[in-house]
Amino acid sequence: YQVSGYGDKHSALAALKRRLPDLVIIDVGLGEEVEGGFELCRELRSLSRSLPIIFLTARDSDLDVISGLRLVEALSGAGREEQLLERGALKFSVDRMEVSWNDQPVPLTVTEFWLIHSLIRDPGHVRTRQQLMDDANVLVDDQTITSHIKRIRRKFVRVDAEFGCLDTVYGAGYRWKPDPE
Repeated sequence: YQVSGYGDKHSALAALKRRLPDLVIIDVGLGEEVEGGFELCRELRSLSRSLPIIFLTARDSDLDVISGLRLVEALSGAGREEQLLERGALKFSVDRMEVSWNDQPVPLTVTEFWLIHSLIRDPGHVRTRQQLMDDANVLVDDQTITSHIKRIRRKFVRVDAEFGCLDTVYGAGYRWKPDPE
């Protein structure tokens, strides 16, 4: 076997785009990116639905196991109709785990992806931090949810400086603004 190793998501993805291997073994954390392995898996699935991918990691929390299984389940949905949610300028593909705003990709982590999914299912409805944690299958403190929401906002603002669909409802939680009528 010819084996190649990469220390971060960017170098791995660049090499794998040039030539897909017969098998990929990924650590959940890649370099400084805590969820880099999950993101690499998502990007590899967009290149090939059949590429065998194995997660091999020292991380052993239930959250990591659930996140990995949920990701693989979502990305292996070959043969069924794609779940695509559209909310104004937002396009959200559950099967491809891709998000775009005004047809520009928004690079979200797996956790951020499921947080947005929770919010856009019922635009205008407030989701508490606990509901967001439950929907994203994460168990963190309230401040961590707040940090995720801030990072999500920054990622959308990088794509569109006028982005304003993610509302904070002080003392209650967050909501995705419904499309204007």
